[in-house]
Amino acid sequence: MVKNIAVIGDSESIKGFGAVGIDMFICDEPLESGSLFNAEKIIPAVIPIPSAQGSSGAGRKRLSKFVEQAVGSDILFGN
Repeated sequence: MVKNIAVIGDSESIKGFGAVGIDMFICDEPLESGSLFNAEKIIPAVIPIPSAQGSSGAGRKRLSKFVEQAVGSDILFGN
């Protein structure tokens, strides 16, 4: 079993993670996910993954922002 790894998401998007031993916390309402973090005593690393409906582009936007802050322009995606 995988230890110290959990996934939070809607039931359709995370159902496969249970098959490999990852703890699953079903949260169909995004605004309710904050209460799941408050219940934990550890500091989590949060890594967004696309849902079953596809990517929202949030990861790409964040990466673009970080690159632009570091080098002064968006050299990865040209935005």
